[in-house]
This record gives sequence, C-alpha cells and structure tokens, in this order.
Amino acid sequence: MPSLRMRSFLLALGFCLLGPEAAPAFCGFYVARADAKLFNDSSRVVLVRDGDRTVLTMANDFRGDPREFAMVIPVPTRIEREQIHVAEPALVDHLDAYTAPRLVEYFDGDPCLRPYPLAEQSLDAARKSAAPGEAGRRARSLGVTIEASYTVGEYDILILSAKRSRGLLRWLRENDYRIPDGAEPVVRSYLKQGMRFFVARVNLAEQERLGARFLRPLQVAYESPKFMLPIRLGTVNADGPQDLVLYALTRTGRVETTNYRTLKLPSDAELPLFVKGEFERFYRDMFAEQVRRESMRAVFLEYAWDMAWCDPCAADPLSPAELRELGVFWLEGGVAKGGRAPNVFVTRLHVRYDAEHFPEDLRFQETGDRTNFQGRYVLRHPWSGPMACAEGERYRRELAQRLERQATTLASLTGWDPTEIRARLGLDGEGSSDPEPWWRRLWTP
Repeated sequence: MPSLRMRSFLLALGFCLLGPEAAPAFCGFYVARADAKLFNDSSRVVLVRDGDRTVLTMANDFRGDPREFAMVIPVPTRIEREQIHVAEPALVDHLDAYTAPRLVEYFDGDPCLRPYPLAEQSLDAARKSAAPGEAGRRARSLGVTIEASYTVGEYDILILSAKRSRGLLRWLRENDYRIPDGAEPVVRSYLKQGMRFFVARVNLAEQERLGARFLRPLQVAYESPKFMLPIRLGTVNADGPQDLVLYALTRTGRVETTNYRTLKLPSDAELPLFVKGEFERFYRDMFAEQVRRESMRAVFLEYAWDMAWCDPCAADPLSPAELRELGVFWLEGGVAKGGRAPNVFVTRLHVRYDAEHFPEDLRFQETGDRTNFQGRYVLRHPWSGPMACAEGERYRRELAQRLERQATTLASLTGWDPTEIRARLGLDGEGSSDPEPWWRRLWTP
C-alpha cells in the first residue's frame, strides 16, 4: 500500500499551495559524497522561487510495487493542465549529487623539499582555477592549452598541450591530479616531441545514472506570496522522525527558514583516514549527533553555491536545459559563457522532523547572501617517503599531534567512542605529549 505519510503530505500540499491565501578555502580531491539516499523515510523537494512564482518538484521515497502507488491532490481552485508536469528522476538525482556533502583528500608533499602540506601551498590557486573562464586563463599563464573537453560515457576527458613541463605538472596538481615525483623529465621529453596529453577522470554522476528508487517526480507551477512547504499532516501517521532534503533554486541568494533556526552543519573538519571506507556511516552518525544536540529543533544548511561552478565537484553543475526542466523560468534566452546558467543560486537544507518538534509548516525567505558553503570533510595523507632533514623530524612530531586532533574531532562530531577511535589510529592513550585540557569538554554537550 502507498505510504500514509506520503498521502498526507500531498494532501497538505494541495490545500496550502493553492488555497485562498495564496570557509576556509575549498578544493581537494573529491572522494565520496553523502547524498539523500543515505537516509530512510526521506523526501526530496526542489523549490524554484522568484517573486511570487514557484515551481515545486516532489520526489519521494515510495518503495514497493509502483502499481500500488496512488497520488491524490485535492485542490480548491482551478488548475490548468499546463501547470502540472511529470519530471525525470535523473533531474533530482543530479541536483542531489551536485549539492551533497562531500569527502575530499589531500596528499602531503615531501617536507624536505617544500613546505607541507602540498595542498595548502596551492589551495588558493586551485580554488580560483575551478571557476568557469578562469581555468583557461590559469592554464595559459602556466603555458598550458586546453584544446578540447569531452564527456564520453563515465569519463571526463581533456586534451592538453603545453610549452613547459613544469607548468603542465603544476596545473595538473592544482586541479587534483596525482602526479608522481620524478615525472618532469618524462613529461618534458614528450613535449619536445610535440605530443599532447589525453587526461581522463571518472565522472561519478554519469557512472551512477543507472536506476533510481524514487518514482518520477511530480511538478506543480503556481503563484503565491507564501514561500513555504507544508509538513504537518505528513507527521500524523508517521512511525518516527522523517528526513526532508530541500533544494531551493533562486536568483538572489541563500534560502533560510524563518520560523525555525537554520544552522550550518560542521564543515571542513579533518578526519582520520579510515573514515574513507566508512563515510556513509560517518555522515549518518554525524547528522544524527547534530540533530540530538539541537534537540531536533533546527534546519541544517548542507550546501549553498552559485550553480555556475563547484569546488570540489561532487557532480557537474546542472545544465541550463536541466534547470529549465526543474522550473527555473528566468533562464529563457540566456546562458553564461561556457554553457553554464547565469544567476541561479542553490541552497540545500536538511531537516529531521516529527510532530512534536516541528509543529508548524516550514516557512522560508530568500536572502541576499551569496556566500559559498558546503558540508566538506577532509582527509590528509601523510608523506611516506624518506625525510632525512630537520623539517622531516618536525613533520613526524606534528603528524602524531595531527592524529590526536583527528581522533578528538571525529568523536566530537559523531559521538563515537574516543577509545575505539584512538585504538584504530594506533594511539595508546598514555604517551600523548599534548593531553586534552580538563576543561575542554566541560560545557560541550
């Protein structure tokens, strides 16, 4: 049978929408993401909003035989056929992937050759190189030419030529390609022969475009001065808390709730390397811990960004055609250079709610704040080569302190047992040169 919660949600939607009252720097090598599919009993909603015009796209987590699904939307006023549309699930999947919290990694360089970590040395340059239009200029400044860019199947491919091997290697490293030490002589020999470079990386968004557990999303376009989303009736027959991920697409800037607190999730936290194999568990537990600390009375910001670019990219930005399919009606006739959509800002909000803690429907406002934010979690791989220098000895000492900080951070974010975390990191708990001050956790929930 269809979910009673789903029926109630749509029932509320019909009346409420149509009623008489109408960071530190970013970058890093992208590793994994925490998309909405990690959470059970979840719904995904896209709200496109400008002025009083709204296009709502609903993608819900009905599981079972599609023949048993029923959708009933009572409306108290006339709705034209052209105001209702059925979208492809891939549109919401792509938006979910693009905005998902992400895990990134850096690799420390040789401390005896240059300041470490290598990622911090080129962080600002890498961030700037990710912006549309600037990537080509940055490449040219290093003597690199991007001759062609393709997406073929699950691969993103670049054809590169270069004047200097050092410039080419630097551009590749700034754009998160791992290049082994000692590669320069080989690269230089190829450049002398007039060769170009075929560079490929996996496009995870294309790789994962097989199937979806969500039924095709239903879309409704309407006009109303109310910028809100009804959730109350959806809690009536629910058997526990539910998750809602909201993606708001606007012209001006970030969207926030007006009747509940909107909080940024902890971000840019440096974590132990073993989290790479447990990122889904980490993110579920981290989100649950933040919900607990706020007594399930907050809406969390997971992502806020200009749709024209991303850094690092958990998936490619949506194309103008995809955005128009989602209802971004102000794109008619114009796109930015490079084929990106101009003047579209995306906000991703995540809320876990029930009737007791969220007695009111969600009400929103569009702010003028276009500050970039993303839920971003960092792994730093230590240098493992020889370190026969004074800087190498200092690096070893600081590396032990880094592991202590990572263990403390992970335990604080997730509520995991600090003893188990430290054991997995090989920290025995007795020889720490920097024990945690007794007062650090005195007033921490």
